[in-house]
Amino acid sequence: MALATKAAPPPPTRPRGFWSSTIGKKTVMAVSGLLMLGYLVAHVMGNLKVFFGPEEFNAYGHWLRTMGAPVLHYSWALWLVRIVLLAAVVGHAVSAYQLSRRDIKARPTGYVHRRRKSSYATRTMRWGGIILALFIVWHILDLTTGTVHTGGFQEGHPYQNVVDTFSTWYGNVIYIVAMLAVGLHVRHGFWSAAQTLGVGNARRERLLKALANGLALVLTAGFVSVPVAVMTGVVS
Repeated sequence: MALATKAAPPPPTRPRGFWSSTIGKKTVMAVSGLLMLGYLVAHVMGNLKVFFGPEEFNAYGHWLRTMGAPVLHYSWALWLVRIVLLAAVVGHAVSAYQLSRRDIKARPTGYVHRRRKSSYATRTMRWGGIILALFIVWHILDLTTGTVHTGGFQEGHPYQNVVDTFSTWYGNVIYIVAMLAVGLHVRHGFWSAAQTLGVGNARRERLLKALANGLALVLTAGFVSVPVAVMTGVVS
């Protein structure tokens, strides 16, 4: 009588690294999103200086290139901010894409019924991210390098460059649509980041949602006020 052979135990599974895990990707999304949110707050505050006239707005543009002096050389601090921001954008986009692919693989047939409680911002996060990615490219080519700028790009004269951009109908449409996408993205993203980082709970839910809505509204209104001011002649 042959003895039954004992099945070999399955090989031990290697633990996933931080980046490979779902929580790791969500954490990268949350942290990078908060970094970009901080940049947006600083950026809109700088943009609103356009209402104080060309001298102050141009001085602000010059300060961005001289901040950190005399310790740092001209534009070094600005390039450092750009590098950190680029890393945040890439990390955010890659983790979002990989999480989306992982979610699709987990449920390839999709849901039969869409959840009614999902907000418009939640349902449009993916398209909003694509719109913002395209807008960033256009915005850099327009007001940083001047490649697609209308009216003759003037290095060191950001006030006039802003007026030129928002003196065209398409410049206004592109910018306003992108800023509406920013508002929706911030509204949902801030809440999601709080949940991922363990800040949100049932007691803080109402406060966090109100803060997310407030941030989204203030940022959208602040950014959109600039092209509206140019269109109406308040800034000229």
